[in-house]
Amino acid sequence: MSGCGAAYAHEVSPSVGNLEISGDQVTLKILLNVESFVAGIDLQSLTDTDDTENANDYDLYRAMEPDQLEAAFRAFWPEMSKKLQITAPQALAVELTDIKVPSIGNVDLPRRSAITVSAGPVDGDSGVKVSWPAEYGALIVRQQQVEAPYTGYIDNGGTTDPIYRAGGAERTALQSFIYYLPVGFTHIIPKGLDHILFVAGLFFLATALKPLILQISIFTLAHTITLLFGALGWVNLPSAVVEPLIALSIVFVAVENIFTDALHRWRMLIIFLFGLLHGLGFASVLGEFGLPETQFIPALLGFNVGVEAGQLFVIAVLFFALAIWCRKRPWYRKFVVIPASILIALTGCWWFIERVFLA
Repeated sequence: MSGCGAAYAHEVSPSVGNLEISGDQVTLKILLNVESFVAGIDLQSLTDTDDTENANDYDLYRAMEPDQLEAAFRAFWPEMSKKLQITAPQALAVELTDIKVPSIGNVDLPRRSAITVSAGPVDGDSGVKVSWPAEYGALIVRQQQVEAPYTGYIDNGGTTDPIYRAGGAERTALQSFIYYLPVGFTHIIPKGLDHILFVAGLFFLATALKPLILQISIFTLAHTITLLFGALGWVNLPSAVVEPLIALSIVFVAVENIFTDALHRWRMLIIFLFGLLHGLGFASVLGEFGLPETQFIPALLGFNVGVEAGQLFVIAVLFFALAIWCRKRPWYRKFVVIPASILIALTGCWWFIERVFLA
């Protein structure tokens, strides 16, 4: 699952910046995958570093000792300093003040190094803005040491809202709901190929809209439950367990499509169980963003509605591209459902192998 970047070294997860304004200085401590930066990988809309021509360089940096990787990043920093901008409201001079690179450890897991940058001088309290380039992927910005802190998400390039010294930039309930809608949607499209294939597997067994809606509703109910429990910290399974099982859930629904064209009642139970599993995956993604404590429910609802919008978009595309034209044709199952299900099953099998044996 694309969102669980902590589980696999080749997957991409957001960088996280903790920001503090003290005196006339801004301090931004960023947790990031240094290797992908120094390897020159364009992280915009990328979910897997194996899908880039710089994959070999990335693997070489992953195997470097901390002091070697630190030296490589310090050499890279002048380029990054031109693109990472902090304004208040004028552009501030940005300096690298510290970098900490963990030991190599398990090379199958990504390292989360920490860099600290400072910028200043901040004049008054006009509000600090952080600009993050698109090629560096997503950045979560969290203000520290204030009441009503700012929490923001920059994806595909952009700039935060003004962040004030004393805080007070926390979103309202409605703003939090709206803010997390696209976070949930983009987790499905374009970043959630495994969820797209699972929903497609449900689509290909349903020859009518009513049973399709029933399956999607059951799946939605189930993953909403574990998304809530996971976000609250009541249920937590390692990604190394959840991700292979999600791959197997894709295989299961696809293989069943090949051997039956009937929607049995017990399939609904299976879909519910698989929905619980996918909800744990969603929760691990949401954990990276950090839901605001005072607007927890609106933010969670916004994310979940965004996920559902993404799933419904997938269904709508498949329905209008295929079902509405040919689902009642005698050849639809033989030449559309079965071949598509075979491809989905093979993809799920490969992901299972990759996530268990090649991670």
